[in-house]
Amino acid sequence: MGSDDHSETPSRRDLNGRPVRPGRRERMAGLLRRKAVADTPLELTETVEVVAESSDHAASSSSVLEGSEWRPDDQVIVRHLLAIPADRVAAAIEVAGLDEYLAVDSAPAAHLGSADRPSGTELVALARVQALDPMHLSQERSRMASLASRHSGQVLGWQVAQRPLDR
Repeated sequence: MGSDDHSETPSRRDLNGRPVRPGRRERMAGLLRRKAVADTPLELTETVEVVAESSDHAASSSSVLEGSEWRPDDQVIVRHLLAIPADRVAAAIEVAGLDEYLAVDSAPAAHLGSADRPSGTELVALARVQALDPMHLSQERSRMASLASRHSGQVLGWQVAQRPLDR
């Protein structure tokens, strides 16, 4: 491994949100052509549009994604909205960070569970960039339900956001 392997930023993330480094062929192709916007890594701070969301715990991930504008070949930002007691928020965020989730502004998702939010809790939005399919979305929903439960909270909903299509 050369020293350049560690200086490159990953161009995409896998189904578990882990960075995927470009292979040799991708690196060589990148030298020969100019990178398009779609080839650049999606960042949590980018302007994105919500393409799928749900606050229905019984709705299957596949049915929600199937009826949405989700583009399976493009990376997504998966955002989960949780209601966590104030004294447990920091611990919940720390545990979520082990799976590369970051706490983000909850305003874009606040409508998902505003009516169901228990008193004495804070809204916490956790997000990460990843590739997505229905099975892995279900896995992440389960992971968030477990996280919320372990911190005396609950999941209020989730969103999938992607870069807007050029129209």
